[in-house]
This record gives sequence, C-alpha cells and structure tokens, in this order.
Amino acid sequence: MVELADIFRRHGPEYRARFGDRMPPSHLAAMRAIEQCRTEALGGHVYQCTDCGDLEYSYHSCKNRHCPKCQNGAATRWLAQQRALLLPVPYFLVTFTLPEELRPVARSHQTLMYNLLFQTSAAALKALALDPKYLGGQIGMVGVLHTWTREMAYHPHVHYLVPGGALSPDGSQWLSPHAAQWLVPVHALSKIFRGKFKAALTTAGLLAPVPPQVWNKGWVTHCAPAGTGTEVLSYFAPYIYRIALTNNRLAALEDGHVTFRVKERQSQQWQHRTLPAEEFIRRFLQHVLPKGFSKVRYYGILSPHSRPSLGRIRRLLAASPGQGAAPEREKTQTPHAACPAQEQERRCKKCGGQLVFLWPLTATMRGPP
Repeated sequence: MVELADIFRRHGPEYRARFGDRMPPSHLAAMRAIEQCRTEALGGHVYQCTDCGDLEYSYHSCKNRHCPKCQNGAATRWLAQQRALLLPVPYFLVTFTLPEELRPVARSHQTLMYNLLFQTSAAALKALALDPKYLGGQIGMVGVLHTWTREMAYHPHVHYLVPGGALSPDGSQWLSPHAAQWLVPVHALSKIFRGKFKAALTTAGLLAPVPPQVWNKGWVTHCAPAGTGTEVLSYFAPYIYRIALTNNRLAALEDGHVTFRVKERQSQQWQHRTLPAEEFIRRFLQHVLPKGFSKVRYYGILSPHSRPSLGRIRRLLAASPGQGAAPEREKTQTPHAACPAQEQERRCKKCGGQLVFLWPLTATMRGPP
C-alpha cells in the first residue's frame, strides 16, 4: 500500500533541492517527521513470540500533527471530551469561507490571516446572536480551521459547531432560535463578517495587496442544522490531529506521479486523480500550519472560562420541558481515522502467539538487525 511517507522518501529530496531555500521551517519539519515515522530512525522496541520465536520490531511514531499515521489516540480523547460538553438542544454547523481574492495574502501571512479569520467570523456570529431580533443572548461555538478541498486545493475556511440557542444576558433564560432550520440569517452574517475582516486587515496594514472588488461582493457563509452535534464532532476529530489526506486514499505512486481517490460532492462516488509528485507534495504542504498555531478555538459559553455556565444551562433546559429539545440522538458515524480498540497484549503477526518485550531500540538511521 502506498503511504505519504513513501512519496516523501522517493520525491522529497528532489523537492527540497529545488524549493528548500523558500520552504518554511514547518514544511521541512513535517516532511522529515513523516519520512521517519515508525522507522528505525526514531527508535522503538523489540519483541519476541513465545510460540514461534519470531522477532518483531515496533518503531516509535513521529507524533507530528500533520502525519496521517499519528495522533489517532489524541483525536479519540478530544472527541470524548467534546461530547461531554454537548447540550440537549439542536445544533447548527456554520461555515465561513475566505474569498479567493484573499487567498494569496493568506498563503503569505498564514498566522495573521488565519487568526483574523477566526476572530472576525466569531465576532460576527456573536454580534448577530446578541441582536434581540434573532437570539438576544450569548451563544457558544467550537471552531475548526480547514484549508483544503477534497483535491487538496487551497481553500481556507472555518467550521463552527453551535448549540441552537443562547443564554440571556442576565443568565436566567435559555433563548431558543425562532425557527428550527436556521440560527441567524446568513446574508446579514456575511455582511458583518466582511466588514469586520476589512477593518482588521486595514489595522494590520495588509489592505493594499487585496483587489478592491472583494469588498463589494457577497462573502460565502453557510448555516445548516447539525442534529445533536455528534456527527459533526466525529467529522472534526480526525482532522484536528492531521490534515487533508489519509493514506487509504492513496492509490499509486508510479512514473513520478501520484494517484489518489476523491469523493465527488454530487454523486458521492469515488474517483481517481493523478498529479505529478512535485505538485502533489506542494498541495499537501500548503496545508501544514505554522508551528504552534491552534486550529481549534472555543468562544462564548463554550470558552474555557465560561464552561461553568453549562451546568446552569442544563438546569434551565430541564426546568422548561420542550424548550430547545434536540431531535432524537442519531447514530454517530465512525471518524475517518477511527482509532482501533487498544489491544490487551501484543500478538505475533506470524502465528498469533504472545509477544514479550526484549529490549529497546535507540534511534538510528540504520535498518533493524
């Protein structure tokens, strides 16, 4: 089976030789980590089967947040923590997309532009929710940054999972949406988002390189019902600890080209796409985030300092039967990178016998003995 690490090992040296002086440190670090993940380069442990005597080498993972083979356990733990915060109300998925005209600026100033995308979109949604015409109170949001399309094109956007309702300013009521199918009007939300982003970009001194027509067009925001929120969280979880592509979508690495699978949006059928290895690597690396950048953010009643209010909200909902009641809890879909249940003991891949630990392997660039 083809893995991302295979592509990096085979074509990464040529890519770095050509573009290395222009690559940010985060890209170089991600490539190096993925190439070495679960190889002798990172060390590991040696086990022996008690039945057949076969030796098995278990190598350490790189733990890089962009590696498709790492962090499944962290994603599973995050998902469990978020489910514990869910309220018994309908949820909405609200998405803010950065216009195409701003993407070159975003690519060159990632930390600043991604922070502004979070800040201005969250502020726009909170401001509209405070309007008594819509909700009239404080909402909560968990936001996740995505920068890719299904074909790994550059497409920065933020998804927010939002409980359907708001806590009144005095904290005495839970205010439900006026309609089951919408939270706030997206047309008004788009205008506020656009205005706040322009103001923030002006303050940052980056307004000049932006084509002026972007401020006269409609910006894309989308709001849709999300049931109890469990399926959206299951979708979020794998992508918090990796990006863009899983190894099981890679089909072939031949003649300097990479073939991968893409699910068509309309038909939901899997199709194949083939790219030169250099272009494939470029597309993947453009989604590697700057070091230390947080791609998950919490706002309003879901922010860490406000979470004690969740208990009060649950009591308010329990005291008002029917107010904000959520639809019947749907079956949660398995995340794309679901972590298998942890084995109680290691078993031999050859005969199924029990494996016992022999000795650790120190990190080396040589193969196993």
